[in-house]
Amino acid sequence: MKILWTDGSANPNPGPGGFAVIEQLADGSGKPVALGGNQNTTNIRMEGSAMIAAIKYAGNEGCEIHSDSEFWINVLTKWAPNWQAHGWCKATGEIKNLDLVKELYELYQNHPVKLVWVRGHIGTNLNELADAWANKARLGTKI
Repeated sequence: MKILWTDGSANPNPGPGGFAVIEQLADGSGKPVALGGNQNTTNIRMEGSAMIAAIKYAGNEGCEIHSDSEFWINVLTKWAPNWQAHGWCKATGEIKNLDLVKELYELYQNHPVKLVWVRGHIGTNLNELADAWANKARLGTKI
């Protein structure tokens, strides 16, 4: 099972954004394996896009995703099952970013994925590396 670290950014928010997926190597270091971006997006969309890219990268081998996006982890583990059961509706109104929610939830259901929340911006090496590469992707850097 691959160990992947994801992050997304937009600056300003909304504005140009980027995301990164970092694969943790056996020695504990990491390398970028997926980058992407959009010129008019939000940090939430980029965080979700990073998770999508991570699951696609890992494929059927599966992955453990380390993310500082408590929002997307909650979407996948708490909220999406109920939203799906109710025809992708929620009592309080529309589901924002529904396109990403549906795509990510389907991938999550159909691939072996373990989600690990990490506190962001406290010096965790590979989380900081994912953040740095997400910002590089926002500026147009490619792998």
